[in-house]
Amino acid sequence: MVNIIEDQINEKVMPFVRRPGRYIGGEVNQIKKDLSKCELRVAICFPDVYEVAMSNSGIAIIYDILNSYDDIAAERVFSPWVDAEELLRKEKLPLFTLESKADLKSFDVIGFSLTNELCYTNVLNVIDLAGLEVRSAKRAESDPIVIAGGGMSNCCEPMAEFIDLFVIGEGEDAIVELANLIKQGKAKGTCKEDILFEAAKKFEWAYVPRFYEFEYENDKVKSFTAKRDGLATRFENSVVEDFENAAMVTKPIVPFVEAIQERVCVEVMRGCPGRCRFCQASFCRRPIRFRSKEKIIEIAKAAYEATGFDTVSLLSLSTADYPQLEELATELHDYFKEKHVGLSLPSLRVDQQLKLLPELVTGVRKSGLTIAIEAASERVRRIVNKFIKDEDLFAAVEAAYKAGWQRIKLYFMVGLPGETEEDIKQIVHLSYKLAKLRKKIDNKTANINVAVSWLVPKPHTPLGLSGQQRQGYFDKAKQMILDEKFKLRAGFLQFKFHDIRSSVLESAIGRGDRRLGKVIEYAWRNGARFDLWREMFDYQIWEKAFAKYDMDINKQAEKSFAEDEILPWEHLGGPDKGYILDHYQQAMQLCREDAGAE
Repeated sequence: MVNIIEDQINEKVMPFVRRPGRYIGGEVNQIKKDLSKCELRVAICFPDVYEVAMSNSGIAIIYDILNSYDDIAAERVFSPWVDAEELLRKEKLPLFTLESKADLKSFDVIGFSLTNELCYTNVLNVIDLAGLEVRSAKRAESDPIVIAGGGMSNCCEPMAEFIDLFVIGEGEDAIVELANLIKQGKAKGTCKEDILFEAAKKFEWAYVPRFYEFEYENDKVKSFTAKRDGLATRFENSVVEDFENAAMVTKPIVPFVEAIQERVCVEVMRGCPGRCRFCQASFCRRPIRFRSKEKIIEIAKAAYEATGFDTVSLLSLSTADYPQLEELATELHDYFKEKHVGLSLPSLRVDQQLKLLPELVTGVRKSGLTIAIEAASERVRRIVNKFIKDEDLFAAVEAAYKAGWQRIKLYFMVGLPGETEEDIKQIVHLSYKLAKLRKKIDNKTANINVAVSWLVPKPHTPLGLSGQQRQGYFDKAKQMILDEKFKLRAGFLQFKFHDIRSSVLESAIGRGDRRLGKVIEYAWRNGARFDLWREMFDYQIWEKAFAKYDMDINKQAEKSFAEDEILPWEHLGGPDKGYILDHYQQAMQLCREDAGAE
């Protein structure tokens, strides 16, 4: 039964929220169907506010794919901001979708995209606002099936008690197969438990936590076993084989409220040839696949005509590795220059190719060039497998200045293995030299924004076996950087630091096992919401949540894993453990060699 609550929402919510545009729907290119005439109804949720959610290309692709079938309706639902949540709870109204204003219990499936550990409390909040029990074991037969996908599905045990089924890997093909299975089960009157069991048996990328159990020994995993016969205990990532013809959004929804990013987004390749030892995506998203230049241009033109967005962004983990990048950038520039549409080339590596790129986009608005250097010394870069040479870095930035770029943004990371205090101070000195390099071009010093984050060891990466540095280490590093900037009188360097405590929490949750579910639930019940937002993040709530269950948040973040230990995520797709260990041992060997040389 479909329950449309539009009148109640218009009367009791919309007039009283700060930004009603977040909830009204009806945007250009929205797809709205008669829910009562569809065999399968899916509510798609990105667990953040509208402005952030509408910038996520993955959600847009799944929305388009499902709605391309006449008998399937997909509608959007996002996390309501605190003012809307307060009104919904006060008026005892359920959370609703944007398109039809239907409550979430009207849907057969609620699907979440999990992109970061700090969105987990928002997921619980959405489930609760839907009028559902947050724990899957307590939900009724008539309740929607709750699924989740995205990058965090490869390390999803902390959320296992709340989600019915995880889609491991890429979603384009998997979501269609799963939708068809659920639709068929629904038509036959199959119970939810049996539908989930069928999915678990049939698809190597479908992980249904309720059919598995762990045995623990103190803080370690002792065993992972299936409760039923015929179920695999190792899952593989779903992979889109035909990436050339994979679904891509040619009619993006045009937001009513300005989104974080409003642009035409075209994914040019998938996977990354680099193997930075801290990067989960580079190890989990394989193999490398490319779209043809012709297909990319076709998609970009169609999406521009449907939206009027003034920027085309070429997306990938490493856009510089696209084999026809120079030709592609030239053709896009030639087509869009008279339309005053800019070209965004994110994820560029510093190498010989990057030195050519500023010339390719000389007609593009030069809002800034972003370079992820990660470590200020070549020695530390070698340890983490990030092959950037200083000479290439300086050549690339000099070429950017010559082409007209005036602002550069640099990304660094602190807490990497083999790092010394001098390496941390070198972040300031390297940034200083790059700013002064502009004097060679126009006798001016560049303004450089420098973003510094703290290493969060990630599952399925070599550095995920080692613990995070202590909070005090990062506090000291931050002060060292600011002191060094003061000594150099480098007012043209603007440093922005990631919140140390949120990085600690990310590490504590990200490499955790299923027992962390109760910590997440306790934090949510005690007010944790929007943990990715600085103004909302309350570290004390999390400290209390860990302490409630005799855990220490810092010890959890700093935990290291033995090479022969069962990892809480090793069954969840990703590369073979032996491959990860090889990389880990190589990194540690480089650290030992450097230490010996000193």
